[in-house]
Amino acid sequence: MSSDPIDRSGLAPRFWERKALKDMSPQEWEALCDGCGKCCLNKLEDEDTGHVELTRVACRLFDDSTCRCAQYDIRHQFVPECIVLKPNNIDDHAYWMPQTCAYRLLWEGKPLYDWHPLISGTPQSVHDAGVSMKDRTVPEFEIHEDDWEDHIIEEPT
Repeated sequence: MSSDPIDRSGLAPRFWERKALKDMSPQEWEALCDGCGKCCLNKLEDEDTGHVELTRVACRLFDDSTCRCAQYDIRHQFVPECIVLKPNNIDDHAYWMPQTCAYRLLWEGKPLYDWHPLISGTPQSVHDAGVSMKDRTVPEFEIHEDDWEDHIIEEPT
């Protein structure tokens, strides 16, 4: 997830329908992010079953009003465990990614939703569709990790 809306100029129309994830340019890869903010939420994973629960407890760098990382380019200085999703590691991470995430959808062979900014033409569409975490989170520094279970939510879809 990037800090600013992606410049989609220069991208081929509907490139995601013709290119495999592994063949995308860095600009195409980044453009797949819909800006929902769900990947920046802390998750709880059952060690026995692998089932992942989503919480409304957001990463300390998440800006709830924009659904963007406040320090995207240097985030690893503050959050070393932040995942850098790439075509060569998506197989390891797709299971915990949001159900509406373009990376996960394309990895599963599914189409993007009509509200995705690459289809709608506007980054606002993800918020208008009600699938983003805009104004719905609490910062992780306000909630003790032992209390994250109290903040489990259903994914907005």
